[in-house]
Amino acid sequence: MTMNKEIEALIFDLGGVLINLNYQATLDAFRDLGLEHEQLSYSQANQTHLFDDYETGQISTQAFVNNIKNHVPHHVSANQIVAAWNAMILDFPIKKLELLERLSVEKRIFLLSNTNALHMQKVERELAKVSDKKLHDYFEKVYLSHEIKMRKPHPEIFEFVCHDAGLNPSKTLFIDDSEQHVIGAKSIGLNAIHLLNSEDLLSHF
Repeated sequence: MTMNKEIEALIFDLGGVLINLNYQATLDAFRDLGLEHEQLSYSQANQTHLFDDYETGQISTQAFVNNIKNHVPHHVSANQIVAAWNAMILDFPIKKLELLERLSVEKRIFLLSNTNALHMQKVERELAKVSDKKLHDYFEKVYLSHEIKMRKPHPEIFEFVCHDAGLNPSKTLFIDDSEQHVIGAKSIGLNAIHLLNSEDLLSHF
């Protein structure tokens, strides 16, 4: 669907929608460090409890890194683990940032992302390469899973955002590149776009 005049607010996902991602880059980087395939399961649709706990703020960055360190050779440093974890975070297309600025004049816009402290540090570094603004400057409010301790696709996170921001789901559009997240959003009455290709975002506006 495309945005119609009845839409008053938009909720954007971050990775794969606004910033480019490459999950395989992190998988490859971890394997280069000696992490075995069966010990590592992180993708758009599936991830292990360790990653899930980190993205919901149940464990600290130090605990996350130390846990991975237990599964790699002793010579692998914490910095190497962080670099491997962040390898999936790529660049911000300037046209998407310009889209956010244009939409914010007419609509209320929000960010809702399953993410974590390390990735957000990398995101801000990538944003600084193309913009003088911080990520929060583009949105009325930013909702991050590791801060609110909930993650998509669970319906309660969408209910929380709508309640907190005073949004009417029927007049709000959610945009995400994960089908399960779109299903979760629709379950509480949100309009939603499943973005099959990140480059398709601009075509909806």
